[in-house]
Amino acid sequence: MKTVYNDRHGQHAARHEFFRGQLVPAFEIPARAYYVLQALQAAELGPILPPEDHGLAPLARVHSAAYLDFLSGAWAEWQGLGGEGDAFPAVWPVRTLRADVLPRSFAARLGLYSMDSGTPLTAGAWPAAYWGAQCSLTALDLVLAGERSAYVLTRPPGHHAGADFFGGYCFVNNAAVAAQAALDRGLKRVAILDVDYHHGNGTQACFYERADVFFASIHGDPLTEYPFFLGHADETGAGAGLGFNANFPLPAGASNEAWFACLDAALARLQAYAPELLIVSLGVDTYGGDPISHFQLDRPEFSLLGQRIRRFGAPTLWLQEGGYATEAIGHNVLAVLRGFESST
Repeated sequence: MKTVYNDRHGQHAARHEFFRGQLVPAFEIPARAYYVLQALQAAELGPILPPEDHGLAPLARVHSAAYLDFLSGAWAEWQGLGGEGDAFPAVWPVRTLRADVLPRSFAARLGLYSMDSGTPLTAGAWPAAYWGAQCSLTALDLVLAGERSAYVLTRPPGHHAGADFFGGYCFVNNAAVAAQAALDRGLKRVAILDVDYHHGNGTQACFYERADVFFASIHGDPLTEYPFFLGHADETGAGAGLGFNANFPLPAGASNEAWFACLDAALARLQAYAPELLIVSLGVDTYGGDPISHFQLDRPEFSLLGQRIRRFGAPTLWLQEGGYATEAIGHNVLAVLRGFESST
C-alpha cells in the first residue's frame, strides 16, 4: 500500500490545550505521526510519497472563502497584535448573538470560526492543515488511477472541521475535501466511514443534505462524549440527503462485540449504497489505552477492522484522524493496514 506523508505536519506543534477546564500538555502532537511513520517504515508496508500541490481550489469546494482567508492569515494577524504563544478562542456567537456580521476584532473572528477552546492555533496550523489536504488529494489521485487503496499519514486531523469553523484539533476537513474532489472528477457515489472514537461532525454537516456522499460513523455517544452536539442515531440526513447519513453511537466502555456489530450494520448500509469509492476516517483512539477515549479495541481488533474493510470490496482511501496513545498509535495503524493488505 502506498502512503502519502505530510512532512510539514511538524510545523503544527502545540504545547498546551484546554481539557476539562485545565491547561494541560497537548494530546495532538507531532510524535503521533512520527510513530506511525516509523512503524510503516519498519514494516516496509510500501512506498512513502510526498504530496503534490493541487492548490486552494479543492479546499474551497468544501470550506468557505472567508474561513480559508482567515485561517491562512490568522497567525500573522495574531503576531501583529503582539500575541504570545498559541492562540485560543474565548468567545463564540451562540444563540441570540449574530454571526452574519464579520467583526474587526481578531478575538471575535477567532471565536466566529471555531467550535471549542481546546484547539490551539499555532504558527504552523495552516501549512500543516493545507498540506494534509494536499496529501488527501494526492492519495485520491492514486486510487482513481487504479490503486486498490492508499493511506494518508497526516496531522492535524480533519473530521471535526466544518465548512467555516475549526475545532477538535481539526482545521481542514480532509475526508470532505477528498470526497468532493472525487465527485468533481466524475464519480457519482462516494461513501465515508468514520471509525474515530469521536463523531465526525464536520464531515456529516458537509454532506447532510446530499445524496452523492453517504456518511456513516461509529463513535462515543454524544450525550457524554465530544463533540456532544451532533452524532445521534436520529440524524439520518435532510432534504435530498435523507437516508444517506447513519450514526451508530455507543456508550463509553462499550464492548468490542458491540463495536463490531455497529461496524457490520454500517457496512451493510454502505454496501446497499454501492459506492464507487470508500473513504475511511481512521481514528485509532478506539484503542483501550487511549487517554481521552473509552472503547476497548486493541491490535487484533484493528487487524480485523482492516480485514472487514478489504472484504467490502471498494477502492479505499484511508485518512488518519485521531489516536492519542502516542507510543501505541503506530502499531495500531499498522495493524489496520496490514489486516487490509493480508485479507483476501
